[in-house]
This record gives sequence, C-alpha cells and structure tokens, in this order.
Amino acid sequence: MSFKIIGTGSYVPPKIVTNNDLSVIMETNDEWISSRSGIRERHVVTDQVTSDLAAEAGRRAIENAGIDPQEIDMVLVATISGESITPSIACMVQKKLNLSCHCQAMDLSAACTGWMYAMDTASAFFARGGIRKMLVIGAEVMSRVLNWHDRSTCVLFGDGAGAAILEPGDNYLASAFETHGGDEVINLPTKSGISPWYTREDPMPLVHMNGSETYKFAVSNFPKRIVEVLEKAGLSQHDINWVIPHQANKRIIDGAARRLKEISADHFCVNIQKYGNTSAASIPIVLDEWNRAGKFQPGDLLCMVAFGGGLSSAACLVRW
Repeated sequence: MSFKIIGTGSYVPPKIVTNNDLSVIMETNDEWISSRSGIRERHVVTDQVTSDLAAEAGRRAIENAGIDPQEIDMVLVATISGESITPSIACMVQKKLNLSCHCQAMDLSAACTGWMYAMDTASAFFARGGIRKMLVIGAEVMSRVLNWHDRSTCVLFGDGAGAAILEPGDNYLASAFETHGGDEVINLPTKSGISPWYTREDPMPLVHMNGSETYKFAVSNFPKRIVEVLEKAGLSQHDINWVIPHQANKRIIDGAARRLKEISADHFCVNIQKYGNTSAASIPIVLDEWNRAGKFQPGDLLCMVAFGGGLSSAACLVRW
C-alpha cells in the first residue's frame, strides 16, 4: 500500500518581476536571462511569508480534492526558506487551515529535490497505515535568501507553493535517489548567531551556487534517475506519458530530453518561463497546472524528476 493523488493546488504571489524589471536594478537584460535559462518572469513576495503561500496552495488542493479538511492526518512540507526554524511551516499551515490538533505536521529540507523526498516519505507513512489523508506541500520564498547583487543566481529563482492531497492507494510505483554530499557547488548557510565563543567566519546566509558545475551535475543525473526508476518498476521510456522535471533551467531540461531519445520532447511539462526556479515548489506547481488544464488522463504514468543541493537527484513514478 502506498498512495494516490486525489487533488492538487498551487499559489504564487501576485507580484511579477520580468527580466526587463531586473535590468533596471542590475546589469542584465531579457535576452541574456532567457537564452541561458528559458525564464521570462518570476513571482516574488512583497508582504507574505512562506507559510502564507503554503497554506493557500494547501487550501486549493483541499478544494480540488473535495474533502473535509478535518480528514487530514498529516501535513508534510518541503522547504528551505521557512521564516523560522521553529515552528515549522507545516505547523503554521496546520493552524492557518484550522486542521485537527491530532494532525501530524513537519518540514523536510532537501532543497530542489525536496518534493521527491516528500513523496517517498509520504509513501512510507501510508505503508505503515493509519493515515487517511495527507497534505504534501512544496513551498519556497527564494527571494529572501538570494544575493540580489549576484546576477548569475538571483535571476534564476522565484517564489511559490504547490500541494497535493494523498490518500491510501497503489499509485506510487517506484523511486530512485542518489546523493553526492558537499557544499562546494550549492550552499545556503544559516546565520551564525552571536555566541561570544564562536570564532569561525561564515559566509552570508544567501544562496551560493557554481552554475557550471550545477549544470553538469543536472544534465548527467537527470536522465540517469529516470532510467533507474523505470528499471526498478520494470517499465520502459515508452510507458511514460508525462515527465515532470524540476524547473531549474530550460537548457538542462532540453539537454536531458535529448539523452532520453524514446521520450518525445512534448511529453516534458515545462512552465519555467513564467515562474523561474521555485526549488521544492516547482514540481507540484507544474503538477497542479497540468491537472487543472485537464492534460492528465486516468492511468497516465507520470515521472517526476529533480536535482539540486546536496548534491542530490531523485525520480519517482506515479500512476494518475
């Protein structure tokens, strides 16, 4: 027993920042950004926090599933941009949605692969039994952890949240994970605090990323995880109806698609041009957008795949 998805939701803040808007505050332009990433615009918060976005995405998923919120036994949130270490975003969502006080709530930190880890964690809880409904959310306010003087990173990210309602079922078919630990390529430090005995000089608590190394890791590991998860499930590339990739960079998605020659490029779900890289929120935002557009049909095989900080990469197969 694993789970099946019965509803989806997403939310992005109303403020849109285009590439042309960025050219006003830094040395860049639309052609430079779009040609290197595929991004045209992104949404950013002005007076909201991560839990606001997460709660609204969750509310929309509950409505889409047509369930009573009191049925939810667990809230699981993937994020690296919470407004506090404690309480967790999941606990804040539990309060904002007025869920049962018996509802478990916890956050999961795995950067851009966070949604994949959340899916696998959810599967384990359902396998154990006792969960009727679970609300799983990927939510990020990346704009608050970016160095807005570093055009190589800040132009790539956006804010948003995506969510899914899960219930017991057999539609989570397989998963594949790989980790290459280290902070040399992607790093988001925490604040050092004010201990009078601490002498280490730490970097600023902002995203640090080696773009070329990230690109090489992603293009290589993206197709490997898809092949691996298909082998685990005893399926082939021809069986996949939709690939839902982490929306980090259109060139990465295109490069990986060329290596997976048996999957047509039009089977890759891409919306990075509108939202940028929303880290753990990117896959569930795509999932909700395609669901509400009626593109998924019952029985469709969805392959979700992500890569990011860790360094880590992951893929899973879900039957719609």
